[in-house]
Amino acid sequence: MATTNDFYNGMNIIFNNEIYTIIEFLHVKPGKGSAFVRTKLKHLKTGRVIENTFDAGVKIDVANVERRPYIFLYSDEEYFHFMHQETYEQVMIPKSLIQEPLLLKENQQVYIAFDADTDTPITCDLPPYVELKVVYTEPGVKGDTAASTPMKNARLETGLEIKVPLFIETGDIIKVDTRELKYAERVKK
Repeated sequence: MATTNDFYNGMNIIFNNEIYTIIEFLHVKPGKGSAFVRTKLKHLKTGRVIENTFDAGVKIDVANVERRPYIFLYSDEEYFHFMHQETYEQVMIPKSLIQEPLLLKENQQVYIAFDADTDTPITCDLPPYVELKVVYTEPGVKGDTAASTPMKNARLETGLEIKVPLFIETGDIIKVDTRELKYAERVKK
């Protein structure tokens, strides 16, 4: 048990019988009335962010969550298969727990969050950027710059389609921002 005075960014709490991570919080002491804490909470399973206000000093259940490093092995019809980097233990995660499955490729490192009390996987966290190969994109046409930043469609090795700048060609390796599903930069060869 903890109180709102113990809040910190990244703390995992149980709210409405679900596990949330505190993204940001603010203690407020108005001139009139009692103090309160304004928070932004991220649902661990869905990634949805909500805002909530707690009365100051309210008791909150703390969730015991462990993040463990795993390597993605392969996927089948229902599950994604991962292997722990140190113990070589394998775990299967339902496809519903992976927010962006088209960003996963073989031998990629991820962190899987487990509910430490029940030892069940909650979510799979990708690194902020992943490197993927462009398998198909139309050639960029010189002078095709009607937009301020000219972009074109590209299909990546995992099947994901995103917008990339005109100078990107088939065969290039690019960095993709996993939080926004956007092109970040071209990887130098």
